Amino acid sequence: MSIEETLVGQYGPLLTTSQLAKVLNRSPEGLRISLRSSSEWVSQVNASRLRLGRRVYFRTAEIALILTGHSGVSQ
Repeated sequence: MSIEETLVGQYGPLLTTSQLAKVLNRSPEGLRISLRSSSEWVSQVNASRLRLGRRVYFRTAEIALILTGHSGVSQ
């Protein structure tokens, strides 16, 4: 089972900030602080971000690509 299949099976197609923090073994506040910095990893994660109203989600499939080391995330 791939990382993408595992994450989609557990969380669905979109991750909340809290769910992404759990996947990355960080606190939600620590993740929010990290996402304000500037690095290649942060830009890839932010590119997978989706705002629906005031809520922020992250595309699970794109997060799985980042975790496997593929940089083919669409911007």
